[in-house]
Amino acid sequence: MKIQEAQIIIEDQFLDIVIEILKPSPEKIRLILKDKSFIDIRLSRNIENRFDFHWERTHIDNAIYRYDNFPDNKFKKLKTFPFHFHFQKENKVVASPFAKTLPKAFVDFMEFVRQEIGKKVG
Repeated sequence: MKIQEAQIIIEDQFLDIVIEILKPSPEKIRLILKDKSFIDIRLSRNIENRFDFHWERTHIDNAIYRYDNFPDNKFKKLKTFPFHFHFQKENKVVASPFAKTLPKAFVDFMEFVRQEIGKKVG
């Protein structure tokens, strides 16, 4: 998946939660969400299927959510290694609940965000 494909998915499926799409670099998009939080989407240009989706909410409720597949040896015991999910805090890491291949992994993450925003707003 290329960053342009991620943007198409956002525009096609997630404009109910995304209010702005910023492209600071060829491998990164920043999404501004309707609750004023943001998501950074990073896709490696050098390593196929290497990604990082980071939802930043520290300025709202002190939470972060990040799904990535950087092979950090600290998480080697997780059954989904190298895929892992930082849940609410940087140091609270769990096995990935999302798909492992793009673009499905991205869609899964964005659906999680949509669901969580609905809980926090509704």
